[in-house]
Amino acid sequence: MSQAMLQPVIALVLWSMVMWAWLYATRLPAMARARTPLDPTQPRDVMLGGLPPRVRWKADNYNHLMEQPTLFYATALTLAVLGQGDAINLGLAWAYVALRVVHSLIQALGNVIAVRFAVFMAASVVLVVLALRAAFALV
Repeated sequence: MSQAMLQPVIALVLWSMVMWAWLYATRLPAMARARTPLDPTQPRDVMLGGLPPRVRWKADNYNHLMEQPTLFYATALTLAVLGQGDAINLGLAWAYVALRVVHSLIQALGNVIAVRFAVFMAASVVLVVLALRAAFALV
């Protein structure tokens, strides 16, 4: 097993926890200021829709970190189990994590969509390359 391949996995998990804490650190005070009623009969978007965009961006990003990165986790863990933590795979894994952190910061701080999308696409390309390398390692 390649333990080095587990480092970027845990780094992205920890970053996800940072975004989780940031979303609640901004959402709870904003809900209190807006006197948002906690109504379980309302859809989440309706209940939280009155919050400022700067508050919602953090939650949106946390949700994004629960989507595509799951493919990264599976790919990186596969490479780790196969002992394929060479410099190229490790570099790609760290590049993916770095790009996802940059993506988070762009979305949470200003949400410039064109820039965010470019970073997302770069991370996606890195993930595709990493997944292909994992697939070839299985052959």
